[in-house]
Amino acid sequence: MIGLVKACALGTQHLAAYAIINMSIAAIIVAGGSGQRAGGGQPKQLRTLLGRPVAAWSVETLARHNGISQTILVVPETHSAGFETLGADRIVTGGETRTRSVLAGLAALSGSDVSHVLIHDAARPGLTAGVIDALIAALAEADAAAPALPLVDALKRRSDGRLATVPREGLYRVQTPQAFRRELIERALDAARADLVDDIEAVEALGASVVLVPGAARLAKITYPEDFAYVTQLLSPATPPRIGKGFDVHAFGPGNQVRLCGIAIPHDKALAGHSDADVGWHALTDAILGALALGDIGDHFPPSDPKWKGADSALFLSEACRLAAAQGYCLTSCDITLICEAPKIKPHREAMRARTAEITGLAQDHVSVKATTTEGLGFAGRGEGIAAEAVAVIAPRA
Repeated sequence: MIGLVKACALGTQHLAAYAIINMSIAAIIVAGGSGQRAGGGQPKQLRTLLGRPVAAWSVETLARHNGISQTILVVPETHSAGFETLGADRIVTGGETRTRSVLAGLAALSGSDVSHVLIHDAARPGLTAGVIDALIAALAEADAAAPALPLVDALKRRSDGRLATVPREGLYRVQTPQAFRRELIERALDAARADLVDDIEAVEALGASVVLVPGAARLAKITYPEDFAYVTQLLSPATPPRIGKGFDVHAFGPGNQVRLCGIAIPHDKALAGHSDADVGWHALTDAILGALALGDIGDHFPPSDPKWKGADSALFLSEACRLAAAQGYCLTSCDITLICEAPKIKPHREAMRARTAEITGLAQDHVSVKATTTEGLGFAGRGEGIAAEAVAVIAPRA
């Protein structure tokens, strides 16, 4: 039995409903395909979409939802380390087909008390808490549920060179996540063919009751190169991004290395400062705080406070990103310019980009680090210290 029901947005105020229907729900995010049709030279699940890897959108949305107890990410057999940083509770290796990958995710739940599962394609980054709420509510009365959109375009079938109209009443575009009683989907997939259209098809064969809840246009799937532009447009926030600019300077003092953008660089001097004097990250921290209109680095980490003496500036940068998240924003890109005669920045630039990306959670291709001199002019030109400028772009979290 398949029916279309209205969405029931539970929201956090209705989370007690989960206990009433006695559910423990895990999410399996399937990212086991090669994604070759999408182009780009790397798995589409790891390509950047509005500052975040495609798969990270779904992992983060499911992990944040109070109705989901754990997230399992199913990755290709020959996967890159990029999947390890996406925040899933567990990572398991998939199989040669999508069905085998789903079964690998289900096998990871062996021995747990999970009663229901949501199975989601990582290539659908537009998942929202509202869709998850509706699926969980539907499971209170059905064996399975999925988001779906009614067809609105005219349908034609070509046969022997002739066109015939296909009635569209009762036809739906079915999306993911698809939600199931765990025991049912395990049994259904064990008995299913390898070439299923989706997981719902497996339980249909067992005569299960399936409910369709309203889907969303933003849940579109990325399959081909042109889909990236389309999904980017769908997920771009209506609220415009905000931009902040930061500037910092530190004088040289005694020492044998400087720390710039998290990287220790041998030098015949050190930068003087209350913390580790990482002038690049101080400027970036100020830029993020500026974009948030939350003052500057001195307001949050005053040099008069002894607890910041010698502190790793990663603490400051991480806190600025946390404050952005608390305000409903995330850093989407940054550009840091280091101003000095020495040391030479270029040999260390890629390491600086990688470390900055690690702390901020950005993809590395959204982090710019570059250097310039002042042609011998001013304090930097005289070798008295290093200055840095930074620009940060933040956008509302989807």
